[in-house]
Amino acid sequence: MAEEPFSERLKRLEDRIAAAKAVREGKPSRHGGEFTQGSLAWRMVIELVVGMLLGLGIGYGLDALFGTRPVFLVVFAMLGFAAGVRTMMRTADEVKRGRGEAARMHAPPVRDDDDDEE
Repeated sequence: MAEEPFSERLKRLEDRIAAAKAVREGKPSRHGGEFTQGSLAWRMVIELVVGMLLGLGIGYGLDALFGTRPVFLVVFAMLGFAAGVRTMMRTADEVKRGRGEAARMHAPPVRDDDDDEE
């Protein structure tokens, strides 16, 4: 029984490894561009907190500038909270409609048929 040359055996082994990797990997994955539900939740919390902090900062700055301590702080804190909630709702709508950066989650997007009516 004649033994095969080493280079032919090596080539066959490389082909088998490549075929096994192709089967195991399937289609290429986009793990870097996908968002999990947890990361989306953190994004929404951060949007709310940043809106609130910006409102507080602007209100405090205006109060310090005009010498009217609690007035602008309270008004802009509420406006910042409202802006944060609005941004969160916009993100949730992107996910619901399957559009935008927030919609790239593991779950398939929900189809909304009333997009054409807007």
